[in-house]
Amino acid sequence: MAGLTLKRPTRPRALISLVPMIDVMLILLVFFMVTSTYLNLDMIPAARRSDAPGGAGEDSGGTVMIRLGADGVPVLRGQALRGPDLTGALAALLAQAPLTQVIVLPSGAATTQALVSVMDAATQAGAVRLRVVRLEARP
Repeated sequence: MAGLTLKRPTRPRALISLVPMIDVMLILLVFFMVTSTYLNLDMIPAARRSDAPGGAGEDSGGTVMIRLGADGVPVLRGQALRGPDLTGALAALLAQAPLTQVIVLPSGAATTQALVSVMDAATQAGAVRLRVVRLEARP
């Protein structure tokens, strides 16, 4: 009699469950949401009471926006100003309200040197609250 061999049925392979991975991802999502910080963008107000005719200016200052075009020319309140003219105009504004926030809004095509020049002019004028805001287009 030849050797007797018993063949056991093979066990089905265990399926990999994605449930534990999803649980871990949800825990990480909650963790990062709780620990993240949110920026206070200090949006530019449309109007303030101090901007009304006859209103007194505040010491806390307002907001001044400088747009930097693709050609590198900064525009302050609708006037294109370069170098010393920009510094002088900002110095006059900051003399009235020293804590005025200066926001620089560069075009996507503006050079870095033009942005640095505007920031330098604002610093020379005495700006202590300077921000650079970059807008992104949504697809």
